[in-house]
Amino acid sequence: MMDTQALKNDIRKKIFAKRKLAHNARDFSETVLLSSFLGDFRGHSVAGYMPIRTEIDPLPAMSDMSFYGKVGVPVIQGMNEPLLIAEWTPSTEMIEGQFGAQVPVSKNFFDPEVLIVPLVAFDRQGGRLGYGGGFYDRTLEKLKMKQSVLAVGFAYSCQEIEQVPLEMTDQSLDFVITEKAVLDLRSQP
Repeated sequence: MMDTQALKNDIRKKIFAKRKLAHNARDFSETVLLSSFLGDFRGHSVAGYMPIRTEIDPLPAMSDMSFYGKVGVPVIQGMNEPLLIAEWTPSTEMIEGQFGAQVPVSKNFFDPEVLIVPLVAFDRQGGRLGYGGGFYDRTLEKLKMKQSVLAVGFAYSCQEIEQVPLEMTDQSLDFVITEKAVLDLRSQP
């Protein structure tokens, strides 16, 4: 029997291949449902992410939201630290941060009410498999201790699996939005 880390690594390998195919076949309408969903949160603070590699791109939806309220992107502070969210607009000057993600040059940090989370795989119970660094788990845990925050996974539908192997530190998602559907996971067992 595989241990949890080996199982997670095996899932990552398989889903990365599927995600690459979906990414190469994209038609750039992937953010339609995300934009529609976020329309209900105009005036609320939202954090997205700067996509890397074959991650689904939330930037069009984030750009739309920047007209209605504060929008931010994550900044890595340290390997075992939660992410900090820096204010972002489409015209923000960016530099390369850790792991190749772009981060704002000027960092005005805030705590978002909605956190759009990148992922490798997800399930219908709110489970999320990330890259393995625990950054979003620590961030969600920290934010939830301060205020109510909605965790919204954003992914291609091919990234869904039956069950994500979870550990005690893993934080669940409230919603997952794909190019095909908005999944409300809050009432799942």
